[in-house]
Amino acid sequence: MKIILIVAKAKNNVIGKDNQLIWKLSADLKRFKNLTTGHHILMGRKTYESLGKPLPNRTHLVITRNPDFTVPEGHYVFSSVEDAFIHSNKVGVDELYVIGGGQIYAETIRLCDRLEVTEVEAKPEGDTFFPEIDPHIWRETGRESHPADEKNEYAYSFVTYEKTAKP
Repeated sequence: MKIILIVAKAKNNVIGKDNQLIWKLSADLKRFKNLTTGHHILMGRKTYESLGKPLPNRTHLVITRNPDFTVPEGHYVFSSVEDAFIHSNKVGVDELYVIGGGQIYAETIRLCDRLEVTEVEAKPEGDTFFPEIDPHIWRETGRESHPADEKNEYAYSFVTYEKTAKP
């Protein structure tokens, strides 16, 4: 199973505030949809709750310490990332996308095979951060830069990183 982390982060590694995205980037949302549709997506409970409902055509794996937390049929709740990985391997998941939030990213970044990062040319205030990308572990293998426009409030780059070493 390939584990792929997907995130949009600011120059100062901010990824959110008050459990919400902090920018309007239509292209990032389209890329997220294109990459994750048809796949299993792993997230923390707060990220799941921020979605409002399960995203179409994706299987949601939600990590929470709350044993009473439930999700609709066809989606799953786990008490740990490890349990979600074991389940994914058992059911034959080819690609598992880690979609947040900050705590889940910090816990899984060392376990991922690839990072799909939208680097946002901004330094907003926030309360949720992405961990530093260690250049000794990750190598940039692709970059596509775009200016701000009427649908994207900041300039941004889609960047792919591949793991080069074990952390």
